[in-house]
Amino acid sequence: MFAWETALTTRDTNRIVRPLEWGADWLSDFRGSNRQSEPNNLAEMAALSEEIAAHSDEFFGYVTPGDFRMEERYPQLYPTNVRPETLAQDAEWKRKAAAGELETAPFLRFTSPVPSQYPENDLVNARWFPASAEQEEKFRRAGKPRQAMVVMPQWNADAFSHNALCKIFNRFGISCLRLSKPYHDTRRPAELERSDYAVSSNIGRTIAACRQAVVDIRSCLDWLETQGYEQFGVLGTSLGSCYAFIAAAHDPRLQVCAFNHASTSFGDVVWTGQSTRHVREAFEQAGLNQDEVRQLFRAISPIAYMGRFAEARTRRSLVVHAKYDLTFIEEFSLDVLKSFDAYGVDYVSKVLPCGHYTTGETPYKYIDAWYLSSFIHGAFKDLARREGLTRMTRMERI
Repeated sequence: MFAWETALTTRDTNRIVRPLEWGADWLSDFRGSNRQSEPNNLAEMAALSEEIAAHSDEFFGYVTPGDFRMEERYPQLYPTNVRPETLAQDAEWKRKAAAGELETAPFLRFTSPVPSQYPENDLVNARWFPASAEQEEKFRRAGKPRQAMVVMPQWNADAFSHNALCKIFNRFGISCLRLSKPYHDTRRPAELERSDYAVSSNIGRTIAACRQAVVDIRSCLDWLETQGYEQFGVLGTSLGSCYAFIAAAHDPRLQVCAFNHASTSFGDVVWTGQSTRHVREAFEQAGLNQDEVRQLFRAISPIAYMGRFAEARTRRSLVVHAKYDLTFIEEFSLDVLKSFDAYGVDYVSKVLPCGHYTTGETPYKYIDAWYLSSFIHGAFKDLARREGLTRMTRMERI
């Protein structure tokens, strides 16, 4: 399994080692309480990251976008590797779109409340998978609340990743927004082949990308509320699970959470994971060690927000991790479970007998889909039942 996992993580040849940058300019609007100048060294940048974690309501706060709109267009792949088979697949999708052989799909678009330095990245993109009219009518007649999920795939996912999961959730009457993470697919700057700017050796930009992702998730909930949805969940895979966790920690509307590969510390994953060897190499060239990288990324580490996450006592969570994971190594996933136990979080743990990348291979992708879909179905069903009991109690009091 380790050999298979390593083969999958080394087949892409377009990972780039970029030099260390503090990137404080990406966080210049967060002044905190003691900043007199922009951080320009390890100690100052680590202190800023710690301060962000301490003032996270400010950092992850936002103003609801005012330009929500739906856009119909042909789905495109937006690959992040240059393997011949992938490029051929991408070319075929483009050919079909040009020939009108594809059906268009609806996408929610809006301007991210957190601007970056790239206009294309700041136009949020979320493919819309609404539940069928029949399912909606069935829920309405039963007096059940309308339910919706925000789904965030893994780092460097193409634009089709997790679409199948959204369609599965639709069968349960759950509508889905499949959200493109910052610097991914249509949000990716033209200068990039991969979604490198989401996680890189530029500390400030990496933190800012997480901030943007969290705020984009919360903005999607705002739009869903305007459409009449009442109960919400979030599913994140790998990097997406980090974003999803921090969003849930800061937004109690997210009552159903599925974390598909999870870890406590962003910096530990960057330092030890196979997927981020090129980022670690940049840090090592700059003389940094694992403890220092952990401190630099504390602001976007789930461990910093465990207490906040646990405050929502009615929330239900799923944590899926892989026994032979070389990207989110198992000890860090087990730390998540230990933290959940310590804080009294209501969760379910599932273990895949594979690795991080092999989760996407047969038969493991089907096992993973079963874990995710059965949990989401059950958790939303229970959430609707509890809401129904609450409404009945209110009516009895009246």
